[in-house]
Amino acid sequence: MYGIHPQTLRLYEREGLLKPSRTEGNTRLYTDEDLQRLEFILSLARDLGVNISGMAIILQMRERMEEMQRQIQEFVQYIQEEVLTRAHAAADPAKGAIVPVRRSILAPTIQPPKKR
Repeated sequence: MYGIHPQTLRLYEREGLLKPSRTEGNTRLYTDEDLQRLEFILSLARDLGVNISGMAIILQMRERMEEMQRQIQEFVQYIQEEVLTRAHAAADPAKGAIVPVRRSILAPTIQPPKKR
């Protein structure tokens, strides 16, 4: 399908670049995600001349970036929900305020006695 030797696929698997599932008969099964990863690996090797060690580093960094992107999206969603929740609670300023509202009690001021 991709014009690569089976030994190359075995090498990629041995180096941890690919992780296809296997049947009971030990036949490798590649998912669409595996094939996309293989296409990326082949573009690194063929187009950019990256060696196996470089591929491993690039793939690890890519996975970390995807995980960080997922965490950022979750955080943004949390913030959006929190802002909406607090905006709905804004009808009563004492509830849901980002900064607590404190009403100060004014004490009567005492005037010093007038001099005569």
